[in-house]
Amino acid sequence: MRSRSLAGAVALAVAAAGLTPVAAQARPADPLDSVNTFIGTQDEGNTFPGASAPFGMTQVSPITTHYAGYLYTDTAIRGFGHFFLSGAGCWEQGGLVSTLPTTGEVGPGAAFDTTKPATFDQAAYAAPYTHDGEVGKPGYYKVHLTGYGGVDVETTASTRAGVERYRFDKSGPANVFVNVGQADAKEPVTGSSVRIVDDHTIAGTVESQAFCGGKAYTTYFTTKFDKPFGTYGTWSPDGGTPGSRSSSGGAGLRGAWLTFPEGGEVSATTSISQVDARGADINLAASGRLPFDLVKAQAQRSWRHELSSVDISGGAPDDRTVFYTSLYHAFLQPLTANDADGRYFGFDKKIHRAIGWTYYDFFSLWDTYRSQNQLLALLKPDRARDIAKSILAIHDQGGWLPRWAYASQETNTMSGDPVTPFLVDLWRFGALRGDEVRAYQALLQNSREIPPESSPFQGRSGNASYQADGYVAYDPDFPVKGQDSDPRHGASATLEYALADCSLSVMASALGHKKDAKDLAAKGRTYSTLWDPSVSDRGFSGFFRPKVGGGDWFTPADGPYTPQSQDGFQEGTAWQYQWLVQQDVPGLVQRMGGPAGTGKRLDDFFAYDDLVRDPAATVRDKWVIGPYDYDNQYRYNPNNEPDLHAPWMYTLAGQPWKTSAVVRAAHTLFTDAPNGVTGNDDLGTMSAWYVFSALGLYPAVPGTGNFVLNAPRFAKSVLHLPGGRDVTIKAPGADGSKLQYVSGLTVGHGQPSDRTYVSVEQLRRGTTLGFSLTSDAKKATWGTSPASVPASPCAG
Repeated sequence: MRSRSLAGAVALAVAAAGLTPVAAQARPADPLDSVNTFIGTQDEGNTFPGASAPFGMTQVSPITTHYAGYLYTDTAIRGFGHFFLSGAGCWEQGGLVSTLPTTGEVGPGAAFDTTKPATFDQAAYAAPYTHDGEVGKPGYYKVHLTGYGGVDVETTASTRAGVERYRFDKSGPANVFVNVGQADAKEPVTGSSVRIVDDHTIAGTVESQAFCGGKAYTTYFTTKFDKPFGTYGTWSPDGGTPGSRSSSGGAGLRGAWLTFPEGGEVSATTSISQVDARGADINLAASGRLPFDLVKAQAQRSWRHELSSVDISGGAPDDRTVFYTSLYHAFLQPLTANDADGRYFGFDKKIHRAIGWTYYDFFSLWDTYRSQNQLLALLKPDRARDIAKSILAIHDQGGWLPRWAYASQETNTMSGDPVTPFLVDLWRFGALRGDEVRAYQALLQNSREIPPESSPFQGRSGNASYQADGYVAYDPDFPVKGQDSDPRHGASATLEYALADCSLSVMASALGHKKDAKDLAAKGRTYSTLWDPSVSDRGFSGFFRPKVGGGDWFTPADGPYTPQSQDGFQEGTAWQYQWLVQQDVPGLVQRMGGPAGTGKRLDDFFAYDDLVRDPAATVRDKWVIGPYDYDNQYRYNPNNEPDLHAPWMYTLAGQPWKTSAVVRAAHTLFTDAPNGVTGNDDLGTMSAWYVFSALGLYPAVPGTGNFVLNAPRFAKSVLHLPGGRDVTIKAPGADGSKLQYVSGLTVGHGQPSDRTYVSVEQLRRGTTLGFSLTSDAKKATWGTSPASVPASPCAG
């Protein structure tokens, strides 16, 4: 009573003074409440709904029939794996060390008949489940298995360990199956082992194939239960053996079952390492083997800290969910790759140690250089510095810079030169401070040379013709060291090389390498060697076209060349790649017939007139294609990376209001639903695209540090940058349900600005961007002056 009276007296005194009690002041909503980890688990978004720490090494998530782990429409769960990628496109994506709680006797002729090897196929013993009560939040997942008498499963994770808690509805003995011979669907397991260490602990290895047909790599694990198990056994391709303490060998069914006599509640903590068995044990010890609820609380505290780097106000509840889920997906990777003692397995196949920093791996650079990299560099500069350091460590150990790094190996997946704009942007954002010279030398080597045949890196395999003639000669039969090589996609590789060289010229100039800067800027204009003015399509003349060795234009054997074909382009067509010339917009505009011709071509590309009449229908009927259907396309493909920046080409070409319209239309593809990610999320790339475009700024031109602006989706957004500097974005009246355009902008302390861009330096100092919005395109004259656009860094 006394404390309540005191509280009331304080409240009265505060009210009398005309103040607002702190408890009554509006507080930002908890961003964790606005994350739905099921977004992207259907229609090839390829995300996973389970638990992970930010940038964690270990993830704990359900496995169904899908190669990415979980498909929302599936009806049975095969197990809970302990390693996943988020949103990747190739088949081999993990699901390693799959565990599943079961009930029933295990033995010869029993419910789980050890004499029949197929008994231990996870597709056979999978448990049906229900979406009722299923929960997917940052750091936490819960589901009810309706099989085996009913089992509640919860998962959470720390950086290097995952924790599961099983609650069996049925009394009596209960089992946990630990499957090391199988993983996600289409993930080849080429060897595995499991051994019973003691009555609380098992350990083992999984040798599986790396992403996109890469080489095999080994994951070590240790699992410790909070209760002793009674009986146990292991299985192999020949069947199960009760009482066996170990099983090892090549490909095939393999694992262990552990029986808990009283069932009830059982918890398990699993750590992994790509270094050795000791690393898994060290990671387990470092996790503290804390109770489930404490690990969950810590994981969610970490996620709350990460996600609170951006506060948004306004918008519908679904808008908030899509935004924070996108931010969450962008903060899942790259993955922590060093053990708790700092050791990690390097690209020279030796063990190294990261002291005082985190070594990261799993870099999907062809995707992430376009948006996710810049988001991390802006919001998480400390992580960005370690990411840059990790990339340079890969160069030092492997002799070359990576393209798609996975489990300490180069998979040579995708084409072009993504590592150059990736690292140059990290430099531009300040993440290479102290390592500028070292990074520049590595980038220059990568730009001008070709890795030796003995190197596992393919690098710029098209450099022979590119350096001599200014284009990558198209050769669909060019040898590969992995999945891809640049000559097999000669036209798009040329455009990617030119964009990369231009970005490197910016860095060269800043570091005082004037001749290099001039030469690289010239290379940034080599895209022009593939412009064929004689090619016409849909009433437009002039398109990029592959050239073969010797300089002849490529012509297919079955007819004339068409810019709607995929010949010579990686996952796209000449229609989509024609906009990959952000570094020289004036040169591109000139080739397209000037501003009017460029505008008409953009309008056709986006079906702009239809879009204005019905944005959602136009996007779905005229833009969207299947996630892997890249051929015969002449429109914007929001499902894939090559033209993600294309909406901002309207702004760079002098029509900024149309950028805002296109972006708002594209947002209709991002929804609070399992199919709410367009295409593969590609390790957070599509999600980062959404975050930036919803905030109203996008890093459209690599190396420049400029963000091109568009109408924000939210009335107010605040980016909390390190050092207490905030970027406040105000857009009163913002309404994501309709098309809106920018009619005016103020920067800083209300200073009017007609510039359609801001620099990273402006943002890092802290500033306020005030947008005035209108629903009338005729009133959107802001930013239309030739002086409003940023200068193209490699204009001729």
